[in-house]
Amino acid sequence: MRSAAFLAGALAVVVYANSLVNRFAYDDARIILDNTELHSLETLPGAVFKPYWHGSDGGLELGLWRPTTTLLLGLEYAVAGENPTLYHAVNVVGHGMVSMLVVLVLAHLVALPIAFVAGLLFAVHPVHVEAVSNVVGGAEVVAAGFFLLALLLHMRGPASWSRALAVAAIFALAFGAKEGAVTLPGVIFLVDAARRRLALGDLAGYVREHWRVYASLAAVAALMLTARAQILGSVANPEVAVGARLLREIPRVWTLAEVWTHYIRLMVFPLDLASDYTPGVIPISTGFHALNTVGVLLVLLILTAALLSWRQPEMAARSTSARVFGFGVVWFTITVAPVSHVFFVAGVMLGERTLYLPSVGAMVILAWLLVSLVRRRRSVGMAALTLVVALMGWRSWTRTPTWFDDGTVFEALISDYPHSGRSQWLMGDIYMSQGRQSEALRAYREAIPNLGAHHGLTTQIGRKLLAAGNLRGAEGLLRQAWSEAPDFAAAPALLGVVYSQMGDAERTEQALVAALELQPDNGVSHHLMSWALSEQGRWAEAADARRRVIELGEDVWQQFVWLADLNARAGDLDAARAALQSARERAGTDEETAQIDSLAARLRMPAG
Repeated sequence: MRSAAFLAGALAVVVYANSLVNRFAYDDARIILDNTELHSLETLPGAVFKPYWHGSDGGLELGLWRPTTTLLLGLEYAVAGENPTLYHAVNVVGHGMVSMLVVLVLAHLVALPIAFVAGLLFAVHPVHVEAVSNVVGGAEVVAAGFFLLALLLHMRGPASWSRALAVAAIFALAFGAKEGAVTLPGVIFLVDAARRRLALGDLAGYVREHWRVYASLAAVAALMLTARAQILGSVANPEVAVGARLLREIPRVWTLAEVWTHYIRLMVFPLDLASDYTPGVIPISTGFHALNTVGVLLVLLILTAALLSWRQPEMAARSTSARVFGFGVVWFTITVAPVSHVFFVAGVMLGERTLYLPSVGAMVILAWLLVSLVRRRRSVGMAALTLVVALMGWRSWTRTPTWFDDGTVFEALISDYPHSGRSQWLMGDIYMSQGRQSEALRAYREAIPNLGAHHGLTTQIGRKLLAAGNLRGAEGLLRQAWSEAPDFAAAPALLGVVYSQMGDAERTEQALVAALELQPDNGVSHHLMSWALSEQGRWAEAADARRRVIELGEDVWQQFVWLADLNARAGDLDAARAALQSARERAGTDEETAQIDSLAARLRMPAG
């Protein structure tokens, strides 16, 4: 068993070794490079108890808190800084360890050849490329590792308090790495049910035997969910997937049936892969059609086969029972549930990285089929097994370089799925960076109908138009974003910038009042508010806003010069003198000192 696990882990490391040359890509920059609280061991503990996406808007909006992952990234930054090699090495080695755990867990449920083949398939499966080759995708790897370790510990011994508490402690680490690990109690019940005959009358005895582990898991889940509510403002309120808001208003089964076909395709024939599955790739369906009807029929067929297979003998070490089919289907169903849109509309339509842990169920089914073929027709079966592992390994190896950096990710998405809303969005960004504004606007107009009038999209496009000097275009999009999401500060804060550049002090103030109510520590907004109030002759209020800018860390000489001027205009000469003295203390050149003395002369105050 240990040799089989080691070989599976080694294969995983070899197949994904070429990701070690990858840089930071996609969400890596926002989560790692832009989050300065990760960059110091002094501020890291505070970052652990803040939203995974830093910043008051994105952090709360996405509904993500991942303390285990945040802590790991912070420790990696302490060692490697902005060198991505270590981060990728951790992901690759982690994937190898998870592949080993797949073998060890399944070896308690099926014959070792089946567990070994399942581990090999898991090690090389192309659907794992996004989780392993993208740094922040490693959250899936870490969560799955702790998840399987907790499950293995539960399976290996009696249901004692010490074992239950150890399982619960590991569960907390898994849950803290990725929210999908919350399904561990369901999988523990599945494993226990697969190894015995559990009729309705047997449940009372089962509960008496295992209540300690479930009580411990419930306590950890309650603690984690309470912390989530305190940090995020809700237990589970993720932002709806881009372009998927309509799913809150119409029956989701029409669209989910099509998503199910992609689940099956990605598990069985993962040739076409994508970093994004927004509408355009998986459109929102408003009724049944050929593809989603096929999806429903496939799901019904698979569930029926799973139910029939459950009547077969119990699973155990050295078992080849057909019950493994039902086990794999239910494993996949339980672990994919948090992102399946069944209970609520999740933050992504479909994400290949989210299939990392669910794929264990699919891999054990495929392994059982291949090993069964080997036993019936050895040469054909061995050829099929070798071919499947080789082709999957080759596809993973060739897919990994598309995650080299932002450019390769976006080029692959645009090349593979040019009709997706996000591809058009990216094309617009590329055109805008090249100064081709009319073409950028045309691409953005293509993106918005596909993705829906999503405030995140309209805010970002508005930001780019503002940077390009298209103030009227930026104003229209930002006002639209503000009306769609009045609880987020980004749009009104940017509108404050737009109106200040237009010279409209009153509308600048109106927008920034809303922005600062939502995001009171935004120094740029306080800076612009000071300007807007001074333009209206409200000197004392403008001085208060300027003091707030200084309190937030902008204590440079120029800020104190502006503050001195405002205090003097408000009639508070003592405060003006104090501000000028502070400016002199911070001046670094003769030119800066001369500007300060010039203001002092205008205010009839003694020069330094």
